[in-house]
Amino acid sequence: MSEVGFGTWTLATGWWGEQSDDDAIAMLRGALDEQGITFFDAADTYGNGRAERQLASAFKGRRNEVVIGTKVGYDIYDEAAQQARRGQNELPMRTDPAYIRFAVDQCLGRLETDYIDVLQIHNVKMEQVRQPELWETLRALKREGKIRAWGAAFGPAIGWLYEAVELMEREHDIDTIQMIWNILEQHPGTAMIEAGRENAPSCCFNIRVTHASGMLEGKYTEETVFPPNDHRRHRPRSWLVNGVKKIRTLDFLTERMTLGQAALKWLLAEPLVVTTLPNIYDDEQLVEFASASDGPDLTTEELERIAELAARNFDVVEEPMAYKGTMERGAQNALRS
Repeated sequence: MSEVGFGTWTLATGWWGEQSDDDAIAMLRGALDEQGITFFDAADTYGNGRAERQLASAFKGRRNEVVIGTKVGYDIYDEAAQQARRGQNELPMRTDPAYIRFAVDQCLGRLETDYIDVLQIHNVKMEQVRQPELWETLRALKREGKIRAWGAAFGPAIGWLYEAVELMEREHDIDTIQMIWNILEQHPGTAMIEAGRENAPSCCFNIRVTHASGMLEGKYTEETVFPPNDHRRHRPRSWLVNGVKKIRTLDFLTERMTLGQAALKWLLAEPLVVTTLPNIYDDEQLVEFASASDGPDLTTEELERIAELAARNFDVVEEPMAYKGTMERGAQNALRS
């Protein structure tokens, strides 16, 4: 599995600009053939199966050359919910064993394969964490050969600390967790890594939002304006202004590489991180990010300086982050006996 992977939501959802299927397929093939990327991450919700169909077309006859991950858990087959959906509002979740098996079979059909390398439950909440039959279903699918590794993806926003912690405490044999983590947004990802080290010895991490929604690409200014269909357009202006201020404190990272590459190297300095999923939406980014693997690692001094900056919020005073998910351990989150 390549250290830099390819998250297909940029190609299939339209949230990062529109891509035709032909352009998406060409980019996916180029990622493998020209850049050596072998891990491709999808979800059934990405374009209601579009991402999976794009992967099937891109790698037809080459299944053994790629590692494919996908995610299930949202009921994308509920027509009423689809029609009522607006923007990025979440669909209803279904994680009963019968539905999970149905959803996996649908993914296999769209991917035109008989196995999924990595299956994750999409945007897990505490309700799903505490459903042992869900995780037993994933174990059964692994025994049957339909999936090769199983885990959970946490999001869609920064948060979900104790959902991840409790899941690793309950299901010690979990294979992988996908989470948001980057230089600018280190909490709660760092705590989740530590929980994995303590509770789930075989769990590795695949990281999304590696560049803080593009901030760590180093190309924004206070005057940046996002296109109408770009999800970043809906963020408060303070996100942009404060983010640009933080980025300026990281100039020391750009002496040997781009800031975008340094952001990936920071993640890969953690041994439990096996792959990163930067948002790739053009060929220039594809080349920049994929080449990070072959570049120099960050030095101990650079890592220590990042830690010092993070401890003082990169010299920016702002309102505390409004986290989603369970961020404090309380009586309501105690493990069931």
